[in-house]
Amino acid sequence: MKLPCEIIVWEVLPCIRAALAEELLRKGLSQKQVSEMLGITQAAVSHYTSKKRGSGLDFPHDAMTEICMLAEDLVQGSVAQHDLGARICRICMKVRAKTGVCDLARL
Repeated sequence: MKLPCEIIVWEVLPCIRAALAEELLRKGLSQKQVSEMLGITQAAVSHYTSKKRGSGLDFPHDAMTEICMLAEDLVQGSVAQHDLGARICRICMKVRAKTGVCDLARL
């Protein structure tokens, strides 16, 4: 049995990072810039964009809107590193509220 927090760490957070990385790349950033912004490796960005990691979750509309807004704010430089975690947490809460942790365990 997976605990709810395990499901979030293994299933939801990689999908959020993947969607955020894809949005930042769409805005013209390089994989290196994205990796530095998100505090992950360039290899992780590559895995996210090639769907080797962080795929399989259809985001609710409001969560995807938050991801797009966060990407725009990152590009504009208006997100402090300590705020990045809080913003990702809010996105995760939206996903959990719409999807439910039990449904996420089936990914």
